Amino acid sequence: MSNLVAIAYPDLGTAQTVAGELGQLTKEKSITLDDMVIIERRPDGKVKLHQSMSTAGAGAAGGALWGGLIGLIFLAPLLGMAVGAAAGGAAGALTDVGVDDNFLKNLGANLQSGGAAVVVLVRQSTPDKVIPRVSQYGGEVIQSSLDNEAETRLQEALSAGAAA
Repeated sequence: MSNLVAIAYPDLGTAQTVAGELGQLTKEKSITLDDMVIIERRPDGKVKLHQSMSTAGAGAAGGALWGGLIGLIFLAPLLGMAVGAAAGGAAGALTDVGVDDNFLKNLGANLQSGGAAVVVLVRQSTPDKVIPRVSQYGGEVIQSSLDNEAETRLQEALSAGAAA
């Protein structure tokens, strides 16, 4: 089962830096994420979601492969690949995985103007490796499915990192 954690930051740059750290930690196998999204609340009040995964790109690649194979049967592999890529890309764009976009937009509406948040769906992590790398940027836990004790420890680490 995955845990949802949303941490707010005063600006988009800090949120993007933290997302980069989480990406590096993923490569190091210190954390396994099911989804990661950066929520940005622009000064005009609009909420923008920056998804970490492109379902359209994955759908297009899969569609091109299957379209090419089917195209070979009908002796038109290039046409099959083109049609498959278009269909796969469209299907991928309509697919929503991970955290619900409506939930993210509602969460973003509560951010301060110009602020941002990193929302992660964590499947597995090694907290003693992840928390020191993320806590150096500060932040405030605004939503979590962690138990009270774990959420308190995370917030304390974030507060201590911001003060340092």
